[in-house]
Amino acid sequence: MKLSREVKTGILALGAIALFILGYNFLAGSNLLNSSRTFYVKYSNVEGLAASAPVTINGLQVGKVQSIDFANQSGELVVTFSVDKDFKFSKNSMVQIYSSGFIGGNNLGIVPKYDANNLAKDQDTLMGEYKKGLLDGVIDTFEPLEESFKNTLVKLDSVLAGVNDILDAPTRQKLKSTISDLSTTVASFKGASRNMNTLLAENKDKLSNTFGNLEVTSKNFAQLSDSLAQIETGKMVKDIEGVTSQLNNLMTQIQSGEGSVGKLLNDEKLYDNLSGASLQLEQLLEDMKLNPKRYVHFSLFGKRAKTYEQPKDTL
Repeated sequence: MKLSREVKTGILALGAIALFILGYNFLAGSNLLNSSRTFYVKYSNVEGLAASAPVTINGLQVGKVQSIDFANQSGELVVTFSVDKDFKFSKNSMVQIYSSGFIGGNNLGIVPKYDANNLAKDQDTLMGEYKKGLLDGVIDTFEPLEESFKNTLVKLDSVLAGVNDILDAPTRQKLKSTISDLSTTVASFKGASRNMNTLLAENKDKLSNTFGNLEVTSKNFAQLSDSLAQIETGKMVKDIEGVTSQLNNLMTQIQSGEGSVGKLLNDEKLYDNLSGASLQLEQLLEDMKLNPKRYVHFSLFGKRAKTYEQPKDTL
């Protein structure tokens, strides 16, 4: 059968249109020749996810994001994606938006769960979540630091303002004078240090002898402490306690009037007798001074002694 030129032209036009549609869908991320499944997932924020982004399962690309559009007037977003691989997973599987790198953008990853009684089917809506990447963690870490840094800058500004108020012209002049005096003090200290070094160098031998004597003294002290350590301190303490006990007993006996010393100290009659004897002895000596003739008779030529006459002033 011979086709006319118009029929051939129509067939070529239909073929071109079909190739255009297949190419457009392939470039858009869908392949009409493959039997892919389509799923939906809702997010409040897609975090920069774009159409044609890869869809992965455990890092293996199994599909692409078809489209992203608003789900309702509240601003929720619905992501339509396809899965080309014939990999079975349950409807409870989680669909995560995750970062593929610092400059690679975000991808869609399926965290599969297998449940034979609840397998995901074409046109099902799955649960979604956002998985924070490394950069998000760094940003979250630096957010409180940023606020703290701002507060620190404010406080630092206040401190610098206070320092400017304090460091007026007279204060700066005094500070310069203080630094100058400090330089003079350091120079004097250096001079004293040099003098000290000279003094130590000149008296090096004397210092050596002094340290030698100290060493000998320490050895003697060590020997003395060893000797003291060898003393039977327990026995010595017991002897001292015995002597103290004897002294206590002796004092008790004296106070109770036992023995000669106790009787002498505690006998009141003896004290009275001694007091009377002392008084009589004093009177006797006084009478001997006033009347010596009463007690002493002396004659150079052998005359008879005169008869004693009691004086009027006798005691």
